[in-house]
Amino acid sequence: MDDLVEHVQHYQRRRPLHNVPLSCLAADFGGSLTESFDEAGHRFHSNDQSRSIHEHGFLAARVETVLAFCAKELDFKKARNLMTEQRDARWISGPVPGAQEPAPAHRIAIVGSGPRGVAVLERVAARVAQSPGRRVEVCLIDAEEVGCGRLWRSDQPEWFLMNTVCGEVTMFSGPPDDGPARPGSGPSLAAWWSAHEPGFAGKDGYAPRRLHGRYLRYVVDTVERTLPEGASLRRIQARVEDVAPMDKGGYRLSFTGRADLCADKVILATGHARPDQVGQFRDFAEFAAARPHLRYFAGDSVAEMPLEEIPDRSKVGAIGLGLSFYDLMLALSVGRGGRFAEAADGSLTYLPSGREPLLVAGSRSGVPLPARGRNQKPSTLAFEPVLFTPARICRSIPFGQIRFMTDVFPWNLAEVELVYYRTALRERDGEAAAALFTEQVVAAAEDGVPEVAKIAAGFGVADLPPLGFEQLARPFAGRRFASTAEFDEALSAHLRKDLEHAERGNYADPLKAALDVMRDTRWVIREIVDFGGLSPDSHRDEFLGWFAPRSAMLAAGPPRIRVRQAMALRAAGVLRVVGPDSRFTTYEGHKGRFMVSSAKVAGSTVAVDTLIDARTPEPNVGLDPAALTRNLLARGTWTEFVNGRGPQAFPTGGVAVTRSPFHPVDDAGRTDTGLYVLGVPTEHTRWFTLVGSSRPGPWNEFTRDADAIARDALQARQQRARAGRRQVVQAA
Repeated sequence: MDDLVEHVQHYQRRRPLHNVPLSCLAADFGGSLTESFDEAGHRFHSNDQSRSIHEHGFLAARVETVLAFCAKELDFKKARNLMTEQRDARWISGPVPGAQEPAPAHRIAIVGSGPRGVAVLERVAARVAQSPGRRVEVCLIDAEEVGCGRLWRSDQPEWFLMNTVCGEVTMFSGPPDDGPARPGSGPSLAAWWSAHEPGFAGKDGYAPRRLHGRYLRYVVDTVERTLPEGASLRRIQARVEDVAPMDKGGYRLSFTGRADLCADKVILATGHARPDQVGQFRDFAEFAAARPHLRYFAGDSVAEMPLEEIPDRSKVGAIGLGLSFYDLMLALSVGRGGRFAEAADGSLTYLPSGREPLLVAGSRSGVPLPARGRNQKPSTLAFEPVLFTPARICRSIPFGQIRFMTDVFPWNLAEVELVYYRTALRERDGEAAAALFTEQVVAAAEDGVPEVAKIAAGFGVADLPPLGFEQLARPFAGRRFASTAEFDEALSAHLRKDLEHAERGNYADPLKAALDVMRDTRWVIREIVDFGGLSPDSHRDEFLGWFAPRSAMLAAGPPRIRVRQAMALRAAGVLRVVGPDSRFTTYEGHKGRFMVSSAKVAGSTVAVDTLIDARTPEPNVGLDPAALTRNLLARGTWTEFVNGRGPQAFPTGGVAVTRSPFHPVDDAGRTDTGLYVLGVPTEHTRWFTLVGSSRPGPWNEFTRDADAIARDALQARQQRARAGRRQVVQAA
């Protein structure tokens, strides 16, 4: 530390310290000096060459005193923490002679810079721009890549695609206008891609996830570039270990290997965790750990998995056939040097490199996720349900607890059926026939859930296959196959039929148009089920246990190209789907192997040396090993949301929060109004928080949530009382 003091004194001898750019002082010490200044409460950009210590009200003597104190104490971090606590007392700062000291900036810390965190940042900046002159500093914090987070990091392989067409993705809360891009007005992902990056696939194409990561960073850059005077953005790449309240108000953020930070308000948008393994999956991990030739990879982003450890031409088992499965499929084929060749008719042939392992996959349904229909809708189109609305659900349940299967799902299915038959009528007989059919269905709904199929039969579409929700989600339920060849033939026919529907499009094809309703009416379901809207057992068993996985199966499909690639890989012999009701077990013999099989397909058992959980980990705050989560739970700042009381209570695994703006509820039932929790950590308290963007047009919940937090976070903090300092929140 002595040489640090000498370094400053050297600059002081050459020229007055108050004219030294901060970057000069930071260059030889990796930014530690500027961090120490900042932790003392002096807010500035360490990478801003134009700002000097003089501009931030520092006196050379004060700076030298701080450095000497740090050197003398030998505990640099402790000294920086002490400086942080003394911020309000201006312990180390003093005004420049003749200058008026500015009021301290209102500091907002956003922990997590994935889409949720960036959305809050964009709305904070938009609101600040409406009230120029206010001193506000936003600290955007991420342990991985600041600006896009871990799952959207910009260096992941290009074969990982988004599952939403780029024309339906935006991170700006308003459309572009004649002015420059800025918070509240900026390009969609599609518009930005076409203007700034090569390989634009059209507004109905699917962007690589790393490109979306670059788009997120562009949004952050735009925010920083257009902030008004008095506002600033600081990016911090570090892992937050704790967020603790301070007696005088505000919060102290503790990091791994970095000085603490004080903030007035803190938004926790930490995204997907890597939960501890429990039950059978912990057994898998322990089984592999005891056998050097085996590998088990827990559920995570496939881009984060150490797939290079898998030997060429080995056998790999995959648990799940959802979106992460498709990522794994590409990583172990194209990622191993193979490629796809397209024929004139659009069919694909896979040309292997010889390095591919055999991927053996299975799930409950035994079917890879069906493809999204070819997009035929404008990005600004907002589907408006006419049957499945919160008001209609509430009118049909005058009192008592809501049960999903009897009170909610019938209306949801009726809306899906309405679109199914209406689309068929429109394509066959025109808009007038479709409108008349809709009128009759809506009129029948005044007496309860309408019999949509019966009404449709009167319009001459009785020949259309009935829309069986369970049959769509579990197409092989109740069937047994005498051989793997018989199942393979049935699966191939199923995939070909799905692609036929998908190619016809999500407006012209009755089935794909109807399944889009499952996605477009999620907001209605959230209005009803969030914050314990269902009875505890219905929430656990009917909604999360039965409906949610089937809805995900039918409403969250991949691009059509992924299903075509799966078919080509099966034909090339590098992908095998074992069948429905798949089983994953261990086998002690022959040094130990993992076994993959289907209970419904004879001869389907395959021994593998690597087993991968190819599913998105289920959020559960109690299983999150992250230090931040553990500390918040231990202090009682975070608690698990429990639906109901007594023996019927359902611990959901989600963080307990209030309604908007989503303050955490502590172990005494009180809220901390300076903290906010947004996104995945609150899953099951709220439903389907995994959304990764907004869409052009009217605001959806993604943007409304971000704006509500931004509005509240910009309010001045309140003095924290030593007792009863948190507001008590009544159960919703």
